[in-house]
Amino acid sequence: MPKSERAPNRLINEASPYLLQHAYNPVDWYPWGSEAFKKAEAEDKPVFLSIGYSTCHWCHVMARESFSDEAVAEQLNRDFVPVKVDREERPDVDGVYMRACQAMTGSGGWPMSVIMSSDGKPFFAGTYFPKDSFLKLLSSVARAWKLGRASLIESGDALAAALNENKRKPAAESAPTDAAVCAFRRSFDEEYGGFGGAPKFPSPHNLMFLLCTAQELAEKTLTSMYRGGIFDHVGGGFSRYSTDRRWLVPHFEKMLYDNALLAMAYLIAYEKTDKELYSSIAARIFQYLERELRSPDGGFFSAQDADSEGVEGKFYLFTPSELTRLLGEADAESFCRRYGITDEGNFEGRSIPNLLTASETDNNADAFLPIVYDYRKLRAAPRTDQKKLTAWNALTVAAYAMAGRLLNEEKYLETALETIGFIEHELTEGTDMFVGMADGKRCGYGFLDDYAFYIFALIQMHQASLEDKYLFRAGELTNRVWELFWDSQNSGFFFSGAANEILIARPKESWDGAMPSGNSVMAYNLSRLSLLTEDERFSEKAEKQLRFMNTEAAAYPMGYGFYLWSALPVKKVVCTPQAPKFLRVPSDWAFSVTNSSAYPTVNGKTTYYICEDGVCRPPVNHL
Repeated sequence: MPKSERAPNRLINEASPYLLQHAYNPVDWYPWGSEAFKKAEAEDKPVFLSIGYSTCHWCHVMARESFSDEAVAEQLNRDFVPVKVDREERPDVDGVYMRACQAMTGSGGWPMSVIMSSDGKPFFAGTYFPKDSFLKLLSSVARAWKLGRASLIESGDALAAALNENKRKPAAESAPTDAAVCAFRRSFDEEYGGFGGAPKFPSPHNLMFLLCTAQELAEKTLTSMYRGGIFDHVGGGFSRYSTDRRWLVPHFEKMLYDNALLAMAYLIAYEKTDKELYSSIAARIFQYLERELRSPDGGFFSAQDADSEGVEGKFYLFTPSELTRLLGEADAESFCRRYGITDEGNFEGRSIPNLLTASETDNNADAFLPIVYDYRKLRAAPRTDQKKLTAWNALTVAAYAMAGRLLNEEKYLETALETIGFIEHELTEGTDMFVGMADGKRCGYGFLDDYAFYIFALIQMHQASLEDKYLFRAGELTNRVWELFWDSQNSGFFFSGAANEILIARPKESWDGAMPSGNSVMAYNLSRLSLLTEDERFSEKAEKQLRFMNTEAAAYPMGYGFYLWSALPVKKVVCTPQAPKFLRVPSDWAFSVTNSSAYPTVNGKTTYYICEDGVCRPPVNHL
């Protein structure tokens, strides 16, 4: 129906230009106020809150696609009480629900879409949705409200409490390390490891932090994840997350970034404990990456699907009968016993191989894994997404460099070096970086994560090889990041830089979600560069970024695992004139080699200058 023929909704009585833009929508909008929430309570409906402003491009897009559409309006009016807010008119409302959006999604922007109960407690938040996705979302929430309301209310209560806590948090001058450890302990699953209930995500950067602060929590989780079905015991590598508390049934999708980060976590576990189990798991992750995701012409592909032949997990499941045909009765019985493969199955009548009930010492059946792997390769494989993403490849470089350093394996350093070559040749131009490549074509200019993760990888490569060229390149790109992304008014780095398209909002992501945030990684990068280069400009920038991140992390310490790991104490070690050939640099060192006259040798031998805890010791000849 043309706007001129449509009766206005309640917003026609408002003064806000933004609300008046929506006054002739077929959506039965309410302005913010008690009338809308009383209606929601009386009619037992959730509230759909839309927040925007009059010059917001994507708000206009969503208005054209969704709020002017009769089908969308019918569903909103039937199943929700729709409320429209001008963020410039009501910054208090916008501030509260923007916090909710960031807490639930890790980012925010406008138009902001929040779904809440009649008492104003949100249980879903997001930003722009295309029309089709928006309709599906509304249907799903309406159905969940009718069938599973208790869990939605519980989520809303918990988030409301967290938001209140955020409001009370003042600016912080130090990293909330102790508070984070306490929070992790409170939510720790003593029986199966991990935190909270199902679904469970690996969150390897949290485990990296806990390996240094609450080692038993991290070790329990790392061991439990490996023994569960989330780890592919036949082919190596981890799936994205577990749908159950025991880590048994994964969402079978495999992501490059997950496996790179998990390799780092297991390598640090090996470094802390010297347990070969952890190094062997890391090696199997790398084996998976090499066999399944490494591109013949450089770099690594991004992911593998959960489905094959249209069935989730089909590629990964087994039955005793097929293994008997493959291995023979006796060997199949041994293999099935170890890997929990039964006639009943543990996933839709078939079995996900796992070690949840296996003896830790009875591993003779592992000798059959290569045979089972070759057999499985004959099946229709899941589709591989062959995009090569800069940020994810950079994390992979970092993992390989860390493996070369901690395992003293040259092959890992070679892979790191080759992947750096691919990134430099295909995904960078001078100090400009790009998002990645798809179908042989370079994508657009990079975002903060692309730069931050690659700088992190270069620092890891420097610590593994002690070649200054990696440190120089890291410093060069860090200066570019400062030019493109730094918020000179409020500190921290924007996700989009000066070279990126200017949209309606410029988010500044600090939360460590499925991946560490670019801001957390830049805190690590700047801190390490200030120690490794002794450049005062990096020191000044590091101090600014640490102050920003301390304040961000104070609100919800558990959400900042990578940042907290980066903020742990570091030992600065300067070596002159050259390092011993087989020195394994610990992860909590900033180790550099110099011939500078500022660091003279002592007794004519290799000399070390060590600073930690704010104190520099006299030079020594032995570490």
